[in-house]
Amino acid sequence: MSSSRRQFLRQSALGGAALSIPAGSQPLAEKHNIKLAVSSYSYWHFRTPKVPIEQVIDEASALGLAGVDVLHRQMESEEATYLNKLKRHAFQKGVALISLSIHQDFVSPDKAERQEAIDHTKHCIDLAHQTGIPSIRLNSGRWGTSGSFDTLMANRGIEEPIEGYTEDDAFDWCINSIEQCLPYAEEKGVLLALENHWGLTSTPEGLLRIRKAIVSEWLGILLDTGNFLEDPYDKLKMVAPYANFIQAKTYYGGGEWYTLDLDYKRIIKLLRDVNYQGYISIEFEGKEDAESGVRKSVEMLREALSS
Repeated sequence: MSSSRRQFLRQSALGGAALSIPAGSQPLAEKHNIKLAVSSYSYWHFRTPKVPIEQVIDEASALGLAGVDVLHRQMESEEATYLNKLKRHAFQKGVALISLSIHQDFVSPDKAERQEAIDHTKHCIDLAHQTGIPSIRLNSGRWGTSGSFDTLMANRGIEEPIEGYTEDDAFDWCINSIEQCLPYAEEKGVLLALENHWGLTSTPEGLLRIRKAIVSEWLGILLDTGNFLEDPYDKLKMVAPYANFIQAKTYYGGGEWYTLDLDYKRIIKLLRDVNYQGYISIEFEGKEDAESGVRKSVEMLREALSS
């Protein structure tokens, strides 16, 4: 028998053996298919000069992360030349641009203001499409009666409705506005991922009320682990079956507005129990230096994923 034939038979036998390995013996990455990423927000909390997105891409590449979640307000430009430069830079660094985190607010009795939020969302869908980003973070919006965001956080995310209106009014405005964005999102191939980001989505019940009211494959859920301030695990468990994207808050050095002591081994188990197979994007929101805070976050989450 020739050496080449012996080699072929040996490789075939190994291939057959691999096919017979029980599912429980598959490598962890193949079993769970969860990829770690980082939000550019981790490096800029609105309090200092902007950190360039290119620098965040470099940091993600150096840490061996799979993707970067881009904060819209952190971008230096919306010109095509800038967007193309980000896309090229990410590709050359082996990093995917996975989400565009934008801000809009559909909670307003003023139809013109809601239309402005709809137009802004469609504009950001265009930005994501141009950059090759498959998803944008969607906000429901909030009443705005707290005044500043700092005051809202001091009140644990709770605020009163505008006088003369109810929560039902706000949900109707939000649902109708999202429905107007979805045909354009589908046309451009960009998933709208609704986050539990204060306002109407501060509770799992509110978040799921909006999600279940809209029948569309182009509306998903972005589950932020740090935005349920009380009894987080029960609430995360309620939303986990619907999640399309996860943002994982960490607080090394103490949080900018608050600090949660989150058990990520427990959270990872919640996600595995519902067969979550997407990205977990680190949102470091601590006061420690961003480079070390993100690095510690990566190490901690890798350990949680390996358990």
